[in-house]
Amino acid sequence: MLWVSRVWFAVACLMLALSFEARAQTITPDDTARVLAGIAPAAGSPLAPFVQDPAWRRHAAFFDNAFNQLEQRQLSKIRAWTDANLTAPQPAMFYFFSGPDFLYADAFHPKATTYVLAALEPTGPIPDLSRLPRGGIGPALSYVERSLQSILSFSFFITKDMKVDLREGELEGTLPILYVFLARTGKTIREASLIWLDENGGLHGNSEPPARNATKGARILFAGADGVVKTLYYFSTDLSDSGVKASGLLKFCEPLGPGDSLLKSASYLLHENGFGRVRSWLLKNSATVVQDDSGIPLASYEARAWRFLPFGRYAGPIDKFPDMYQRSYAKLFERAQPLEFGIGYRWRTRESNVLLAVRSPPADATVSAEASAPPETDYQPPPRARRVPRTPEPVPLYPPPRRDDFIFWPRW
Repeated sequence: MLWVSRVWFAVACLMLALSFEARAQTITPDDTARVLAGIAPAAGSPLAPFVQDPAWRRHAAFFDNAFNQLEQRQLSKIRAWTDANLTAPQPAMFYFFSGPDFLYADAFHPKATTYVLAALEPTGPIPDLSRLPRGGIGPALSYVERSLQSILSFSFFITKDMKVDLREGELEGTLPILYVFLARTGKTIREASLIWLDENGGLHGNSEPPARNATKGARILFAGADGVVKTLYYFSTDLSDSGVKASGLLKFCEPLGPGDSLLKSASYLLHENGFGRVRSWLLKNSATVVQDDSGIPLASYEARAWRFLPFGRYAGPIDKFPDMYQRSYAKLFERAQPLEFGIGYRWRTRESNVLLAVRSPPADATVSAEASAPPETDYQPPPRARRVPRTPEPVPLYPPPRRDDFIFWPRW
């Protein structure tokens, strides 16, 4: 009889383990994203009890307020700008030096069907809230809030902070943040998986052991309110010349082009000789480039092949990048159109600049030859503009970043 009892005990343990496994399998990536974003998961989800936790309720209220402010202050205005100016959107969009910033990728390019984001920040594992220890939801949500504090107020991630934030706590990497942005922009995640690229740009699933020096990342299939399924790729990779030479990122992206490219708060890396491969690739494979002055230097564009539409005000670089002033950029922005939102390092509306570069046949070029002159890097502050009374800027959720908060790419 003893052996019978042992058999029944083993069977009971097996059934219990299977029931836990089945329960875990019903946790969808969309439910996980909604909980992290402060939105209640689907009815009957194993994650539903989290919404009763006081820490989750506080988190949800905080995110409701933060994203409502962001929608009014920036995102709605960016979408209006996009509707008016990006009239021939491409199926693919490329956003290099992005971090996990799907939020602005979607705002500037809502009609893309394939998004490719690439940056140094690690991808991390697929988020699994069922593995959180008892009472662990509060610290996990605090991690998410801390990771998002700069982009919610100033439109960019601070690399120095991300270096620490994305490697601490029960949740790691960029995937939890991508989940939040997808949920908060009204997307439904259908599938999420880890992937990697070989040196020839071949795409592999995580079931295959990654090759040496593989470019690791994630693929997320999602749909918006219209039900159209789209793909978001995020790759954790070095975009310097030596990095992209050894990776398959650009070879993977090339068949997707020509695409629409986005560059903002990019640490002026594309002004440096060590990032010439990515700079040349973007100029060759982009139908449009939306950027602030930290993106591709104006002198790198072939003036006869591009049409330039400046918006906002070019006030020069912030103090962290004193040698990146562009006289040709300042000249171009003398005829800039108004800009109703803030973006980039100069995140205040009246200081921000956006350049829309549209590829066009040489006969349609309208920019003076000054744009093709050698880059000017001797900093000379532009003349002080006449002061015009304006509506006060919204108060950010967090204190403005300090000079020491910024960090150059090679120091990651």
